[in-house]
Amino acid sequence: MTTTTPPVAVTGELATTAVARKRLSSPWASLTAIVIAVLWTTPTLGLFLTSFRTQDDIRVSGWWNVFLHPNLTLDNYRQVFSSGTSTDLSGYFVNSIVITIPAVIAPVLLASLAAYTFAWIPFKGRDALFVAVFALQVVPLQVAMIPLLQIYIKWLHIGGSFWTVWISHTMFALPLAIFLLHNFMKEIPGELIEAARVDGAGHVRIFFQVLLPLITPALAAFGIFQFLWVWNDLLVGLVFLGGKPETQPLTVAIQSLAGTRGSAWYLLSAGAFVSIVVPLVVFLSLQRYFVRGLLAGGLKG
Repeated sequence: MTTTTPPVAVTGELATTAVARKRLSSPWASLTAIVIAVLWTTPTLGLFLTSFRTQDDIRVSGWWNVFLHPNLTLDNYRQVFSSGTSTDLSGYFVNSIVITIPAVIAPVLLASLAAYTFAWIPFKGRDALFVAVFALQVVPLQVAMIPLLQIYIKWLHIGGSFWTVWISHTMFALPLAIFLLHNFMKEIPGELIEAARVDGAGHVRIFFQVLLPLITPALAAFGIFQFLWVWNDLLVGLVFLGGKPETQPLTVAIQSLAGTRGSAWYLLSAGAFVSIVVPLVVFLSLQRYFVRGLLAGGLKG
């Protein structure tokens, strides 16, 4: 009778995984996670409750007093969405959506195509070019802004338009996106690609029908990161979109609101929470894909 003995390395890895899982599921680990979650969530809860308090209540007491003397109102949200007023954020909210959606789709699409090229299409100088793309991550964002601004204004004549932030966010995101998606694609078994080629599939068909469904968790994970980065960005929007309210994102409007109405906490809290809602909805709705992407990368790494 022949018996099969598992490799020692695999057995040791399983034992380490079991120990780590046992430690992470212990009562102390759960208690620590709960404490961290409460501490992390408390400022957001305070901001949320403050956005429903009256101006007079905010001036005389802290947000925690709402549990003893609840006096909530929707007037703060009505003011930040009042059309034709200086505090109206509705137009800026739409601008943020217009900026964010293309600035997420473009780098995800281009990076996935580039990652496939680096991973599965051999050509001369491929490794050197991939290292060069990877090295672009060390270039600070602030260093590239002034040269880019000059190019947009003097050469391309698109200064102050949405094109400036779409192009900038795409360029800044591509090096990291290509690196992450390339590593993910490289771990896909080569036999799968060879089988598709034997069936007559070309690169386009292999990419869209074979690889794209397999890398959906990785695309979703990077898409969430890029969405949060672009939606919460202040610097890029402030530099490239200038002072034009027709194109400025929500973050620039809130920053301006804090500068001109620093004492109007009832408006600042409502405006800030409006800017938080969309990233929260996106993250909570896609978190399962986000976790799958991270776990897949961790296991394959």
